[in-house]
Amino acid sequence: MANNELLGQIMVKIGTVTEKEVETALMEQEISKEKIGRIFVRQGLITEDQLLKVLSDLWGIPLVQIEKTEPDSNLFKMIPFSLLKTHKILPLSLNKQYLTVAMADPMNTKAIDEVQMATGFNVLPVLAGESDLRIMLGRHLTFYKDFETEQSTAGLGGETGGGQETGASEEQLVINNPLIDMVDSILIKAVRARVSDIHIEPLEKKLLIRFRMDGVLYPVFSLPLSANSAVVSRLKILAGIDIAEKRLPQDGRLRMLIDRHQVDFRVATLPTYYGEKIVLRILDKNQAVNKLEQLGLTAANYEYMAQLAQKPHGLILATGPTGSGKTTTLYSLLGLIDAGRKNVITIEDPIEYTLHEINQVQTNTKAGLTFASGLRAILRQDPDVIMVGEIRDRETAELAVHTALTGHLVMSTLHTNSAAGSIARLVDMGVEGYLLGAALIGIISQRLVRKLCRNCREPYVLNTNICRKLGLPLDEEIVLYRAKGCQLCRQTGYQGRIAIHEIIVLGSLVKKLLEQGLFAEDRIADEARSEGLIEIKNDGLLKARQGITSLEEIMQAVLLGY
Repeated sequence: MANNELLGQIMVKIGTVTEKEVETALMEQEISKEKIGRIFVRQGLITEDQLLKVLSDLWGIPLVQIEKTEPDSNLFKMIPFSLLKTHKILPLSLNKQYLTVAMADPMNTKAIDEVQMATGFNVLPVLAGESDLRIMLGRHLTFYKDFETEQSTAGLGGETGGGQETGASEEQLVINNPLIDMVDSILIKAVRARVSDIHIEPLEKKLLIRFRMDGVLYPVFSLPLSANSAVVSRLKILAGIDIAEKRLPQDGRLRMLIDRHQVDFRVATLPTYYGEKIVLRILDKNQAVNKLEQLGLTAANYEYMAQLAQKPHGLILATGPTGSGKTTTLYSLLGLIDAGRKNVITIEDPIEYTLHEINQVQTNTKAGLTFASGLRAILRQDPDVIMVGEIRDRETAELAVHTALTGHLVMSTLHTNSAAGSIARLVDMGVEGYLLGAALIGIISQRLVRKLCRNCREPYVLNTNICRKLGLPLDEEIVLYRAKGCQLCRQTGYQGRIAIHEIIVLGSLVKKLLEQGLFAEDRIADEARSEGLIEIKNDGLLKARQGITSLEEIMQAVLLGY
């Protein structure tokens, strides 16, 4: 039986793919000639880590995590550059008997024979991920002996390196730079790992690359500081940023085709003491939450949100700190509106995802297009529903309120710590309280917490004293789960994130307070609870009891103490 069919059958047996998916992949392979395992990964049926584990067992070849290894740079001098790059081979170690090399395809006997002929040593192949190999090769080949001359002309020696004396433009130097493959591999690896942001940071002695996964930054690897100029220039060219300007912050955007779908990256540069830092925000539609059902709402909160989206007019606010998913929530609400029969317009800074049948406007402060001026222009476009990216000032706040009062449904975001606190914030901005009572129909406050890895989470019984302090029942055994860590979650104990919410649907009691000019957060929260408000801490504790997240995550998100 062919290896491809055998691999497919193994995947079916362990429940990773279906027989139909194997048949489809085999037919696609007839055309693309791509290995079936790579087809499964590209289609999102399995992760690269899952594929590698199965291949390791199937072939009886050890699997290595090369990100945690530090190969001897002298080994690179033994193997021609063309072999390393063509076959994606990383030499790891050498003893009297074997040269151990990491390979994406350790069954490639031709590659093994060529390495043995070039070095004179018997080769012991081990298995490694292709994306990891690309990154590690890019890192180590920066100083590959056979290419020292090429690298000096590519400007890798720093600001005073030989590249500045060639007379070539910086764009031309970057085109021939061996770091190009590595930079592209970083972007691809980040997308496949569902990373939200990539940080490329020049420090005193190195260039550090970090990924933000599930809200936490993790160091991935580092390069020599001298590589910063080439890496930054490569990304600037892709993002349409002026590569000659290194003294001022700049913004741009790039798009790449990764695994057969378009992924956008928002790129921001910042001049620092040791060089320019770059942060890339990944905007991947395939990973975006675009349905209300995907927000992890309780049944009651889902019903509240669905009701708000169907209101003919009024103001809906999504509140919370930066990065808490407010815009995602508003996008999900827009998804409940029939955009084919209503005129829906947004004004955003920036536009994160393009929405079907919805008119989206990007602010441009330099040209005079702000949230306030944009909102005025939108009102002349016969809108039914308007989303304003953020209320930042009095002018925008007053316009949003008056627009809601004149028969439009308006949605926006506000930076406050609680739903009830949003009202006082708008009053502080200068909005009249009696207008808020008439315009506001709902306030959504939220935080993002990490979801426990379901493969390795550990149950435990919560201490009675802690139950008492958290207001949990004392007459039953409360079982929660804690993070442990496994290969599937990269030893973090968590995979993905979910929002916890509190939603105030303004009823008669809260509106009466606003009409009376009473804006105290505690008073509004008390009345909202009497009208059905589920506090954000209780929503979080419910998700912890369901095993979705940990108590530690809830504590960190809403500052619980016990």
